[in-house]
Amino acid sequence: MTAPTPIALTIAGSDSGGSAGVQADIKAMSANGCYSASVITAITAQNTTAVTAIHEVPADLVVAQIEAVLSDIDVRAIKLGMLSSEPIIDAVAAAIEGFAGPIVVDPVMVAKSGDILLQRSAINAMIDKILPLATLMTPNLPEAAQLLGEVQAETPDEMAAQGMRLLSLGPAAVLMKGGHAQGNACTDVLVGKSGVLATLSSGRVATRNTHGTGCTYAAAIAANLSKGVVLDAAVGAAHRYLQGAILAADTLHIGKGHGPVHHFYGQW
Repeated sequence: MTAPTPIALTIAGSDSGGSAGVQADIKAMSANGCYSASVITAITAQNTTAVTAIHEVPADLVVAQIEAVLSDIDVRAIKLGMLSSEPIIDAVAAAIEGFAGPIVVDPVMVAKSGDILLQRSAINAMIDKILPLATLMTPNLPEAAQLLGEVQAETPDEMAAQGMRLLSLGPAAVLMKGGHAQGNACTDVLVGKSGVLATLSSGRVATRNTHGTGCTYAAAIAANLSKGVVLDAAVGAAHRYLQGAILAADTLHIGKGHGPVHHFYGQW
């Protein structure tokens, strides 16, 4: 019998510069051996230096996209990215509530340029409606601190403790991403109900081309989950893939600001 095609769905905003959002997700999923379907929640006018405009897709059209994909395509995993407002969050949560596969939630709040991508009024809706659906949540350190109303974690032990507290908001597991910490090593901590499931460290790369790393990481995890890989192994594979993409980032010359990682460093 022919093996099923691994398929993942990204539900996120569009980045016209191609570094982050849906565009980064499709690239990362493809590079990790997965077919990617997509639902666009917002259109951003964006490049490597700034987000200059955001147009939110009407909630009913977001739902129509989700229903069109899930009614026809055998999606094995979902990745959620930019959900900028309460109506979008409510619509997405209702549309995917019955989905049986893993759901990876990247709680996108602020772009690399510093532009706000999640309205403050929508944070409670994210906590109430989206996080309880998450198989895995992947916050960076500022996002984790904002969700908890705490100061930003600085050490792996503090990251693990905050990750455990985030579990009380509903996700089954939390990947605390250490890219915003200090030091020569970048350490991520994966926690679940039983405690720390994995600690992943790699050398910090001296590059400014890290636009879209959060999107890329979460999408690569979803791609591996769509292939039936267990959670800790899927996170480990995505961590190694992202490290390679960052190491190769400076071989690309894209824009004047924070450029993208090289999603296809294994191909060209």
